[in-house]
Amino acid sequence: MTNLLELYVKLGGLVLIGFILGRKLPDTVPFRLGQFLFYVGGPISIVGFLYQADLSAQIWIAPAIAYLAIFLGALLAWLAIKGQTYFTKTMPRKPTQGSLLLAAMVGNTGSLGFPIILAMVGQKYFAWALFYDLLGTLFGAYGLGVALAANFGRNVSDYWQIFKVIVINPVLWSFGFGLLFRQVKIPNIVEFYLDKLAWIAVALSLVLIGMRLSQLKSWSSLPQAGMSLAIKMLVVPLVLGSTLPLFGVTGSAAQVIVLQMAMPPAFATLVIAETFNLDRDLAVTALAAGAVVLLVTLPIWLWLF
Repeated sequence: MTNLLELYVKLGGLVLIGFILGRKLPDTVPFRLGQFLFYVGGPISIVGFLYQADLSAQIWIAPAIAYLAIFLGALLAWLAIKGQTYFTKTMPRKPTQGSLLLAAMVGNTGSLGFPIILAMVGQKYFAWALFYDLLGTLFGAYGLGVALAANFGRNVSDYWQIFKVIVINPVLWSFGFGLLFRQVKIPNIVEFYLDKLAWIAVALSLVLIGMRLSQLKSWSSLPQAGMSLAIKMLVVPLVLGSTLPLFGVTGSAAQVIVLQMAMPPAFATLVIAETFNLDRDLAVTALAAGAVVLLVTLPIWLWLF
């Protein structure tokens, strides 16, 4: 409980700082900070944490479970849409259906999932979170997510841009470099500063979340967003989390996987919604509400698993 309260103070404090700065500073600041984290801060943090992570376990199962969570979320959201249509005799617009599916599929397993797991589980099991995010969530969002968005959106965007998001991705490349860098013995002082730089990047990511939340003003789609959030943050983690022992995943490793599955919708869902003209208001509401719901659900998952 002490660790959880300390985590809330740190997370809440950094996000609040970002929220205040987002209201005061020009709109270009969050954009520039996002670019810095994407090209510099994120890769440094991945290399730094991966250098200290334990890769001896069967961590390759993490992305497989990530795909199961993504497909289960999409399936349940599709069934919920069909059920809503059957009982209310009204079908949501296709762009709204697309945003509902995305919000139920892809979680914020990077900028929010990483600091929570590092604080609550520790660096030893960070590789599980890293593999879940980079080899699972990333491709799920910009692979299946984009395919669904193109189907439900009002127009089809430039697929080359989407391809570049995945392939020309510094975060993904730093993952490969980090695996190779583990073979190099570095002085303790270098490892110390690499660790500090990695944590600074994590802190800046939380500040950036606050900045982005300060720009989210719409709550009009809360009832519909609630359906996706219930699937993404409650049903999927409970169902798949209960089956993790069947995959040989127990203890702290299972806790990491459950926490990643239980993260609120990712900012990638908003990016995709804007790119393919889906329901942006719904995507915005799901992001903001999910961040609030996490404060309630996080101790539940830590207790259950």
